[in-house]
Amino acid sequence: MKDDNFLKENNARHLWHPMGHPGDAQETPPRVISSASGVSITDIDGQTAIDAVGGLWCVNLGYSNEVVKQAISDQLQQLPYYSAFTGTSNPAAIEASHAVREFFAEDAMERVFFTSGGSDSVDVALRLARQYHRLRGEPTRTKFLSLKKGYHGTHFGGASVNGNPRFRHAYEPLLPGCFHLPAPYTYRNPFNETDPATLADRIAAMAEDEIAFQGADTIAALIVEPIQGAGGVIVPDASFMPKMREVCDRHGILLISDEVITGFGRTGDWSGARHWGVQPDMMTCAKGITSGYFPVGATLVNGKVAEVFETADADGAIYSGYTYSAHPVGAAAVVATLAETTRLDLAANAAARGTQLHEGCLRLKDKHDIVGDVRGGHGLMTGVELVSDRGTKAPMDGATMKRIHQATWDAGAMVRLGMHNILMSPPLTITEAEVDAILTALDVGLSAA
Repeated sequence: MKDDNFLKENNARHLWHPMGHPGDAQETPPRVISSASGVSITDIDGQTAIDAVGGLWCVNLGYSNEVVKQAISDQLQQLPYYSAFTGTSNPAAIEASHAVREFFAEDAMERVFFTSGGSDSVDVALRLARQYHRLRGEPTRTKFLSLKKGYHGTHFGGASVNGNPRFRHAYEPLLPGCFHLPAPYTYRNPFNETDPATLADRIAAMAEDEIAFQGADTIAALIVEPIQGAGGVIVPDASFMPKMREVCDRHGILLISDEVITGFGRTGDWSGARHWGVQPDMMTCAKGITSGYFPVGATLVNGKVAEVFETADADGAIYSGYTYSAHPVGAAAVVATLAETTRLDLAANAAARGTQLHEGCLRLKDKHDIVGDVRGGHGLMTGVELVSDRGTKAPMDGATMKRIHQATWDAGAMVRLGMHNILMSPPLTITEAEVDAILTALDVGLSAA
């Protein structure tokens, strides 16, 4: 590895970073994270902070799980790569597919298609949804419904069902036939509705209206996050997902639960769909499937979908996939991660520590007038929405957000900015004392506004 002087001189000079302006990165180089241990990260200058972001909603096991690291190392020595395209497989992939199916058995998932990450998984799900209907003799079912504020990756399919204009406008025209319903966002919605159950009813009614307008026989699937993550940790009413399931069933529409963030314990249950008592037709996952230690994603389907493909004629062949689908090293990481995830009962800790983090942020709202809304309380996903005026709900300006972010880091915690929201999704191994430390640092950050 080059020395620190080289790294600082070349920081952002050759690398374009995701989700930001390359010119801004050159003018203000990104913080260089050089090491990590437990739930903490350390930058190139030696400053250490608790990672309240969990890498990017993904480092569920923290940074020091030696079981997963050893599994990756061992597999690198035995079989570092081989293709899983039709005709060949590998032992790790076979074991990983069984482990994932067992993990999501209660969600009625029966088959696994491995990808390289969450965006891949969403695109595969959208493709399979269209193909499923075509195989059933309904080729006009090509459209998709999703929610505003939703995030489903950045591939063209995922960006098309995304509900955030930041990920859409520069790349339009996107995939045609994608239509968006309002988010279950009680703080801001077109109905000015603050009751979550009533808002859920209104969105379900709008779904029915949109389906009638488009024609049920033209819609392939509805894709939703059980809790919207990047959109600001938007938690729906408990009735919302069951209502969406009922709407889909009534009209023969597949329900895709995007579990890239919510899967593997983050909601306090092993899946977000399970958290709301719903069994989807498909699930997309990534992130926590390897705790971020290796890039892996997966698209899962239930028995109804699997049967259509497996009993079809030649048209049932799946001509979608990736060089790194079912990568043996990634598969080994999956097996080890799922074993550790269940052994440590991360879901239970996420539930307890998530309640602690949410309640602590509510206390900060009482203290700081710039906190307009606090969302979470369902596992380790918390959003704090900042405003310059509580009465008008005017979003906090970018310069102030950056100042708060820096002050929070200086006080010992890394948080993520999502426009005027502070987003937190720490490792699911985090302790009570470490959550308290995050809250203390955030208090300092908010005081710097």
